[in-house]
Amino acid sequence: MEHIIKLVLSEHAKEQIAGRGIPEEMVKDVAKNPEQKYNNHIDETVCQSKKAFGEKVYLIRVYVNLSKEPPVIISAYRTSKIKKYWRTE
Repeated sequence: MEHIIKLVLSEHAKEQIAGRGIPEEMVKDVAKNPEQKYNNHIDETVCQSKKAFGEKVYLIRVYVNLSKEPPVIISAYRTSKIKKYWRTE
């Protein structure tokens, strides 16, 4: 996402990433510099990137509300089902 300097994590997102063992800085990096992004709903953008956890690569998916100032990370998780969510078009 071009020129996003500051992001805020919602309490829900903080709980999710802590419970899932995803570093906060990794989530923010995916939101700021995604390999892919697309609009999911009117105010919701999905940002995703492939990241290594140990020897395995996961897809980190971050949901961001861009209509807020600063933008708010709503949710984030990692999945091994990269082919399911990776967009090739």
